[in-house]
Amino acid sequence: MLNVVRGFTAITQRPVPVAAAGALGVSTSGLFVALSSTSPGTASFFRCVFALPLLVPLAIAERRHRGAPTARQHAWAAAAGVLFAADALLWTQAIYEVGVGLSAVLVNTQVVMVPLLARLIDREPLSTRFVALLPVVMLGTVLTGGVFESGVAGTAPVAGTIHSALAALCYSAFLFLLRRGGPDQPPVQSYVTIIGSAACAALTGGALWWGGVTLTPGWGPAGWLALTAICGQVLGWLLVALSSPLLRVEVSSALLLLTPVGALLLAAVCLGQVPSVWQAIGCVLILASAYRITAQAPAT
Repeated sequence: MLNVVRGFTAITQRPVPVAAAGALGVSTSGLFVALSSTSPGTASFFRCVFALPLLVPLAIAERRHRGAPTARQHAWAAAAGVLFAADALLWTQAIYEVGVGLSAVLVNTQVVMVPLLARLIDREPLSTRFVALLPVVMLGTVLTGGVFESGVAGTAPVAGTIHSALAALCYSAFLFLLRRGGPDQPPVQSYVTIIGSAACAALTGGALWWGGVTLTPGWGPAGWLALTAICGQVLGWLLVALSSPLLRVEVSSALLLLTPVGALLLAAVCLGQVPSVWQAIGCVLILASAYRITAQAPAT
């Protein structure tokens, strides 16, 4: 299994195409979830369950190569998994309400939430660029959600915008908790803990509040959810996680924008979900601001 680790190390010798492939892999998740036509609870549960058999062998190989995470790191990863499940549940709901592409763009508002959480809890400073771009992101969110328009894509765009924003908040808190595990935590083993915890939380939360969890969704829906797990949950995440640390921040930030852009294109081509002009402008504002924030110089 050590050869698996060496194989991924070899892949990272070309980090730019690897990161691009990972970001595009993640961009397929929303489309596959929408095609499954399953409840948020069912989709969130199975995308985690189907990912585990693929991740566990990699985690075993990593353990032999790097050692095991500490109990503290496992605890932070398990807590983060609960927030990961909340993000998945809310985002899946938003997919059905505002569409595949727009929900992916709206979730990118997490780039402003993570620094705000760090400021609130750890008293980390905010850069002047971040403060200047915050109202731009807020305006972009309102425009992308089609709050002041009628006849836009999606069954409930306002509700979808709210659910997307809440998903972004949960994902921001998820990233914030991951930082508590420290930079030296073995990534794949921690990710297995996260996904296992998220599966349990999605099963519980989905059964109680999100339309129930169908344990036998049928071959068709199960196939789409398996593709979600393979392309987004496993391959996409691994490729991005392995390549991003090897790239300059501005390059990594630009490549990660392929995820919402890819989701927008897939939604338009495969599902006919085309944003209005104002929604497109809102998407540009959010994505441009996300790039400028994540590619910024150290806070001053």
